[in-house]
Amino acid sequence: MKNGLIWFCRIAVGLLFIFSGLIKANDPLGFSYKLEEYFEVFHIMFLNGFALSMAVLLCALEMLLGFALLIGVRAIKTTWGLLLLIIFFGFLTFYSAFFKVVQTCGCFGDAIPLTPWQSFSKDMVLLVLVLVLFINRTKIQPLFKPKTGDKWLIAAAIVSVGFGIYTYNFMPIIDFLPYKVGANILDEMKTPPGAPLDIFEVTYNLKNKKTGATKVMSDKEYLKTNIWKDANWEVVGNPESRLIKKGFEPKIRDLSIQDGQGNDYTKELLSNPFYSIIIVAYDLDKTNGKAMNRLNALAINATENYNIRTVLLTSNSAQSAQAFAKTHKLVTEIFYADGVPLKSMVRANPGILLLKNGTIVNKWHYHSVPTYDYLVKKYFQHQ
Repeated sequence: MKNGLIWFCRIAVGLLFIFSGLIKANDPLGFSYKLEEYFEVFHIMFLNGFALSMAVLLCALEMLLGFALLIGVRAIKTTWGLLLLIIFFGFLTFYSAFFKVVQTCGCFGDAIPLTPWQSFSKDMVLLVLVLVLFINRTKIQPLFKPKTGDKWLIAAAIVSVGFGIYTYNFMPIIDFLPYKVGANILDEMKTPPGAPLDIFEVTYNLKNKKTGATKVMSDKEYLKTNIWKDANWEVVGNPESRLIKKGFEPKIRDLSIQDGQGNDYTKELLSNPFYSIIIVAYDLDKTNGKAMNRLNALAINATENYNIRTVLLTSNSAQSAQAFAKTHKLVTEIFYADGVPLKSMVRANPGILLLKNGTIVNKWHYHSVPTYDYLVKKYFQHQ
């Protein structure tokens, strides 16, 4: 019976840690953005420069501990690692939930968004399972001999770290973001007719002028009981509004594209019936200059030979972007948007989107941008 419980916990915890690490390692740059949010909350922004490395290593550690638990290698060290990690995660999710700071923990990346309280609940269940394993750590039997188990562990470590490095350099294997290939950006920004709206409950704090008694009532109770007709009861302070049911929310709700003078070009750019090349560089101060030069050469050929509209989209100031464009002799039009949606568009700085009628036909990391001839053969000569 006890052995069965240990095996249940072992499999459940092992698979969940591997899954959690794998999902985040699929998008280590996105996870690094989440780490930066936590750094800001705890006022340790000096770690921002290490966020990406920490993201890759933390994802690898999760996968490695999960794998080590499943094969039973180095059980005592593994269970210690799992316990410390789940306590650390539990603290972060509780802090996020209680103080309402980081509103999505990033536990499963963008694949399975969880609220802070959902994340904390998940961590508490995991903590119970890990405690069962920790208490019985000497009873966890390995599947292989120690030397063979260590070899498997080394191989798993190489694969885990290598996977994170690969997805950082060539973009996520599976794109869980709203700007994935095939998505129509304008459609993702719309709220369909008849879609449910947010439902709020208004709460009143009441006080009886004669007796001094107090009451807290919802707006519905306030009207139903007709207490508002009783002159002895008065509303104290301002009514409090609380969201009780979330309505429909578009997948893309924070994208606004403007020119240097602040004029809105969102609809115009996304309604182009022909191909557009959008170079996304959310931060020109950190963008890869050599890659930008290659993309500029691509833009020159596409514009001159096929009249393709080419755009640089950045969150930098107009003055900074114009100076960058002059330095790199950019031929693209320059437009501006907030850095948050730009980070979601493509996990690269710079990255490239190929749009048509607002639909993302394809997207590439600057390490994997196809040649001009490939784009012509695949897309431009057929438009």
